[in-house]
Amino acid sequence: MTDQLIPDRPAARPARAARAKRGKKRTYAASFIYDQPGPRGRRNILIGSVVSSVVFIVVIGIGLWQFASHGQFAPERWQPFTDWAIWQYLLVGLLGTLEAAAIVAVLGGALGVLLGLGRMSNQRWLRWICSAYIEIARTIPVLLMIYLMLFGLPQIGINLPTLWKLVVPLTIANSAVFAEIVRAGVGSLPRGQREAALSLGMRGAQAMRFVVLPQAFRNVAPSLITQLVSLLKDTSLGYIVAFTELLYRGQVLASFLHLLIPTYIAVTVIYLVVNGSLSALASRLQRGSRRRPSTQPALPGLPAIDTKAANV
Repeated sequence: MTDQLIPDRPAARPARAARAKRGKKRTYAASFIYDQPGPRGRRNILIGSVVSSVVFIVVIGIGLWQFASHGQFAPERWQPFTDWAIWQYLLVGLLGTLEAAAIVAVLGGALGVLLGLGRMSNQRWLRWICSAYIEIARTIPVLLMIYLMLFGLPQIGINLPTLWKLVVPLTIANSAVFAEIVRAGVGSLPRGQREAALSLGMRGAQAMRFVVLPQAFRNVAPSLITQLVSLLKDTSLGYIVAFTELLYRGQVLASFLHLLIPTYIAVTVIYLVVNGSLSALASRLQRGSRRRPSTQPALPGLPAIDTKAANV
C-alpha cells in the first residue's frame, strides 16, 4: 500500500506548482501598478460601483424622458437617418478621424518612445531636454496649440495643410503622454531583466530593444489603448481648422437638416462603436498574450532546453 502511495505524491506536486505559478502570474499582471485591495477595500469598491451605476442609469433615464417629452423621438425627426446617403456623409468624416488619429498615433508613439528613453538616459543634458519637453507639452492646452497653428504660424509665412494643423498639435501633446507611459512600463520591470541581457553579451541598446521594451509595452498595453481612445476623441478638435472629421461633418449635417439632437446622437453612436471596438480588441489581445504558453529561448550556439525531459 505504501508503494502505491509514494508514486502519486511527486505527480501531484507539479500540478500544485503549476497552479501556484499561474496564480502568481495573474496576480502580477493585475497588480504591477497598484497594490491589491483588502476585504474592506473590495467592499468599498463594490459599493461605489453599485452607487455609480445607479446614478448613471437615473441620469440616462431622466435625459431620455426629457427628450421624449420634447418630441425628440418622433419618427419624422429620425426619418432622414434611414437614408444611406446621410450615413455615407458621416462615414466620410469618420475616415478623416481615423486618418488623423493613425498619423498622430504613429508619430506620437515613435517620438514618445524616444522621449521616454531620453528621460531615463544617463546623459544629464539629454535627460533635462526630454523632461522639459514633456512637462511643457503636458502643460500647454491642445486647443491653444491648434490656434497657434491656425493664426500664429501664417503670420511668419508658415501655412501648413489643414490636416497637419490638427496633427502637429496632437502629436506634440500625445508624444509627452506616450513618453510617460513608456517610462512607467520600463520602471515596472525588475532591474535584473536588463542586467541579465547585458550578462549574455548584449549591448545596452540591444537589451533595451529586445528585452526591456517588449515586456514594458506588454505591461502598459491597457494604458496605451486608453490613450489611443482619448486620441481618437481629441481629433474632434479638427472642426476648429475645418478639417473633414466626424464631428465637423455632424455640425454641417445638423445645420442642413435642422435636427441637432438626432444628428449628435448618431455621431455619438459612431464614436461609441469605434472606441468600444478598439477597447474590446485590446482586451482580447491582452488575454491572448497571457494565455500564450511561455517557451524558454535557446541561447546562441546552444541547443534548446527540453523542459519535459528536465522535469522527469
